[in-house]
Amino acid sequence: MDVSPRLRAALYALGALTGLGVLAYGAHIAFWRGSEGLDNFFQDWVYCGATVGAGAMCLLRGIAIRKERLAWLVMGAGLMAWAGGDITWTVLLADDPSPPYPSLSDVLYLAFYPASYASLLLVARSRAEAWRSSLWLDGAIAALTVAAVIATLAFQPIVDATSGSPTQIAVNLAYPVGDLLLMGLVVTVFGLNAWRLDPVWLLLGGGLALSAVADGVYLVQTAQGTYVEGTLLDAAWPASAVLVALAAWTPTREIAVPDWVIVAVPVGGGVVAVQLLVYGHFEKVNAAAVSLAAWALLLALARMALAFLENQRTLSLTHTEARTDSLTGLRNRRSLLFDLEIHLAHADRARPRALLLFDLDGFKEYNDAFGHPAGDDLLVRLAARLAAAVDGRGEAYRLGGDEFCALVSPGRDGIDPILAACSAALHERGEGFEVTSSFGVVVLPEEADTPTLALQLADRRMYARKGERRMSAGRQSRDVLLRTLSERRPDLHLQLRDIGELALAVGRELHMGPEGLDEVARAAELHDVGKIAVPDAILDKPGALDPVEWSFMRRHPLIGERILLAAPALRPVARLVRSSHERWDGTGYPDGLSGDEIPLGARVVAVCDAFNAMTTDRPYRESVSEADAIEELRRCAGTQFDPMVVDAFARVISRERPAHGEVFR
Repeated sequence: MDVSPRLRAALYALGALTGLGVLAYGAHIAFWRGSEGLDNFFQDWVYCGATVGAGAMCLLRGIAIRKERLAWLVMGAGLMAWAGGDITWTVLLADDPSPPYPSLSDVLYLAFYPASYASLLLVARSRAEAWRSSLWLDGAIAALTVAAVIATLAFQPIVDATSGSPTQIAVNLAYPVGDLLLMGLVVTVFGLNAWRLDPVWLLLGGGLALSAVADGVYLVQTAQGTYVEGTLLDAAWPASAVLVALAAWTPTREIAVPDWVIVAVPVGGGVVAVQLLVYGHFEKVNAAAVSLAAWALLLALARMALAFLENQRTLSLTHTEARTDSLTGLRNRRSLLFDLEIHLAHADRARPRALLLFDLDGFKEYNDAFGHPAGDDLLVRLAARLAAAVDGRGEAYRLGGDEFCALVSPGRDGIDPILAACSAALHERGEGFEVTSSFGVVVLPEEADTPTLALQLADRRMYARKGERRMSAGRQSRDVLLRTLSERRPDLHLQLRDIGELALAVGRELHMGPEGLDEVARAAELHDVGKIAVPDAILDKPGALDPVEWSFMRRHPLIGERILLAAPALRPVARLVRSSHERWDGTGYPDGLSGDEIPLGARVVAVCDAFNAMTTDRPYRESVSEADAIEELRRCAGTQFDPMVVDAFARVISRERPAHGEVFR
């Protein structure tokens, strides 16, 4: 706890003095009794001083630290009232042969109980995360059980010995009732804290429980006429006050509690309550004990019912979550397989079902451009539209990623209207993007008689359609641009075709997927499309470029990206073209990317382009051999090029394009 050094020193001194006082008091009782003067000193002043010191420590905690201030100020006031009762008795009443009863000391003693209740609840409320109904029940069961046991063992002798005026009887009963409530509240708070063995709770609860137990033993012994002053029982009260004071300054530290403890408490409470009721059938037990035991048993039964309901809700929630997509709220793949089994069992040619499988086109580009949160929002919107499109005719599903599905009954109008509605639902266009979908349709049970076969067939048809659309849109755009390059610079057009073949081979060597291979091949062919905007005088200049000309040349990746972004099918390629002149060490252009920040496809294009440039005659230099070009690539690996890509490129050249028996290292 964060306190000033001066306060910490004072606190250590006060704590040490209080603790030593309690130890000295206990040692005196155990070993050094006999001297009247010394006995009176320890019994009167060391005893009272320990309680005053404990109360002062609690008050200091409340004054110095804002958190839980009220709780510890109240507890400190309660301990001071307790100490005030002892001091009042010692100074004013101890020597009176007939002291009044009840007296001012009794008022001060009894003031400790409400203070301890309030402080305990305030600390619990501050530290507990949530007081669930099950925790309330667990705490109440344990508290009632403990109270029933205490009432059975200690309450009746006290009641039997109580006599006098109504005020005296009320005060006599206030002590055991106060202790009974204190014990019950301590146990309840432990239950609300889920029985965690936090050192603060152990010290605070242990101290208050020790006080209540010592009071109970004292009251029983007094009722039976067996109490003797100056025994170790007397040391229990100042010791309990010191434990409470230590709790005020102890840091919180949670200790995990085994799950079986949470189960054992209500079960054990119920068992003890039953035993007490059985015992009360054969022996005389006071009505309070029987009532407390009965209530504990009833609450234990209520706790069992609550546990059953909680388990049912958990199972229901688990079942729902297992069959529901967490993002969109649609049913998931597990639910689809289950529903397919049912539909296949009931479908026939007269009442067919149709499985519609959809995969979004353009969603990856949307995610890359706008970020994953925006992509998730888009999926949620599209899912809601798909569910509305099939409402009343079937169910919508999300199988994962950007893949959706619908299981519908075609009806009289056939499948086409539903398919059109679903395709429209999975379409969204905005500034700089367009998301559509490819689909595969399977009629059940005519075309498939098992869920696995139905999904496989729908998947093949969907990807066949997706491939046709991609090849059509992407190839047409690519061919237009390559034709433009061919008309402007025929030599450049031929070089780009060659680079595309090299990039495709290197991509296969690096185990890139089908989409990645398609993108890297097209990026290699189109990476210099931005040179359309570069004057021929710069492209064909035989000497070195000046700074202005270099500035112009460095813009061509950005120009190429802008050109390609105009064709939605080429947007993934545009990203690679922009980064095709970046360097592994971060000194490239236009963005200064380095290492893995550069897309893998762009790193492949950079190596293939450099190799092609070195092995092709240029206006400003002659070509070099392929072996020398490979050697130069290896020399620049780790600075200009990705070493992994260079190694893969060298393997491809060695295997597929041996140059007159030359060996590449």
